[in-house]
Amino acid sequence: MDTEKHDLVIVGGGPAGLSAAVYAQRSLLDTVLLEREAIGGQVILTSEVDNYPGVPHADGYGLADAMRSQAVDLGARIESDTVRAIERDPASGRLTVRGSERAYDAAAVIVAAGARPRRAGFEGEERFAGRGVSYCATCDGMFYRNKHVFVVGGGNSAAEEALFLARLASKVTLVVRKDHLRAQASLVRALEEDEKVEMRLLTSIVSIEGDELPTTLTLRDNATGALSRETYDEGSFGVFVLVGRQPETELLKGLCELDAAGYAVTNERMETSTPGLFVAGDARAKPLRQIVTAASDGAVAATSAAAYLGLPVEG
Repeated sequence: MDTEKHDLVIVGGGPAGLSAAVYAQRSLLDTVLLEREAIGGQVILTSEVDNYPGVPHADGYGLADAMRSQAVDLGARIESDTVRAIERDPASGRLTVRGSERAYDAAAVIVAAGARPRRAGFEGEERFAGRGVSYCATCDGMFYRNKHVFVVGGGNSAAEEALFLARLASKVTLVVRKDHLRAQASLVRALEEDEKVEMRLLTSIVSIEGDELPTTLTLRDNATGALSRETYDEGSFGVFVLVGRQPETELLKGLCELDAAGYAVTNERMETSTPGLFVAGDARAKPLRQIVTAASDGAVAATSAAAYLGLPVEG
């Protein structure tokens, strides 16, 4: 396998990785960005982005493409490759990123591989993702103002997001497959006291159907197995799937510290417990996962990598 040598390798081409590429170019680092799928990450699945400062009402693909263009215009090199492993030479401290056909030797690596929302698994979920099915209430809640929303999940995140959506939507129906919520008691109490919130326990969504936007929802009573079918006007309801996220940190196992949920543990400089290894964006443990925070992480990670390499950095 051929090996290339670089100052910095960035793994992941979402907002965090692209932001890191921009700042790496500004620091004149010899950098390559590796992305296994489409540039932009999860943001390209979002039909409209309304919370990225300075770019109101952007479509996700267009915003991601603008980020890519900016990085490329500054001289960033982007390669399509699937990273199989990351290794560190204990003697030299250098890192090797092993792709599908070649290896990349680097003094520093930024992992910006993101985290993917867990799917609920109902029929129509993938088809209507970004067009009636969402995985982030703070990202997409504004698009469902005065509409009926269904929230799938029974944990703290689902409860918190349901309460947030109740401030915007006309009605929130929390769909919980078990006979109880796993959310903490104070959140359950708040849901019970909110007149806009209805809780359907022992219930699962079986399917959603429609043309451009969903119009029909089929629910199953998990106690009896009975199905019920509900029909709405097109565009009058949405489904928020909030059953957790899965960080893309398989490459980091045994290499740096991960928390109980599998997220990389970093400091405010995006440094991990492994010298020269940085993590930015949704793959790291942090309180808010948004496009703007991912971009911020990428900028900090690239600046920290430059400092690690002994180069002057922006302040």
